[in-house]
Amino acid sequence: MTRRCAIFDLDGTLVDTPRGIVTTFAAVFAQLDLPTVDSGAIRGTIGLPLPAAFAKVLGTSEDEPVVAQCVELYQSTFRRIVLPMATQLVFAGVYDGLRSLQEEGFLLAVATSKFIVNAEALLTAAGLRDEFSVVVGADQVAKPKPDPESGFVVLRELGVAPGNAVMVGDTTHDVLMAHGAGMASIAVSYGVHSVDQLLSANPTWLVDSFPGVVAAVKECS
Repeated sequence: MTRRCAIFDLDGTLVDTPRGIVTTFAAVFAQLDLPTVDSGAIRGTIGLPLPAAFAKVLGTSEDEPVVAQCVELYQSTFRRIVLPMATQLVFAGVYDGLRSLQEEGFLLAVATSKFIVNAEALLTAAGLRDEFSVVVGADQVAKPKPDPESGFVVLRELGVAPGNAVMVGDTTHDVLMAHGAGMASIAVSYGVHSVDQLLSANPTWLVDSFPGVVAAVKECS
């Protein structure tokens, strides 16, 4: 039997964390007495690894000490602010949809721009961790999304060919990763990037709900 898999982004795809991320960034800046940053600028970095995100909003390079300070403080602040509300942030249809895909024989994985410790903590708090065979964080690869490396790691660990895999995400980083790895892609319009942004990356499908994701995954099998 052919092994098939669906790989999911986490923030803005499975869990509605963008709002919590903005709040966490603001709390970090306040704790470090850094200037307030516009929430739109913070949302614009979602999908990037934390060091790149903080460097971008602070207008500095990733190797500046202040970036490392922000990243370290973010970890504990995120746990305090977002994790307690994780189950309330899971998008409608995700729990049932993932189980439906498993029943159809799909292997499920997560490829995220989150550091692995944060990704594991969020998935566990949201009651989703047990649904996924593999979780790959940004700090487990040399080149995070949009580079295809995290996709290749998932495919290798699950023993799935690129042609039998699909990447699901809410940013162009996810779609471009899928292109680079030779996979189909499903862009969701309910996350961070706009429909126009998503279409600019040429996803295989564009859907506006998680039930739409499930239908598209089954269509590509």
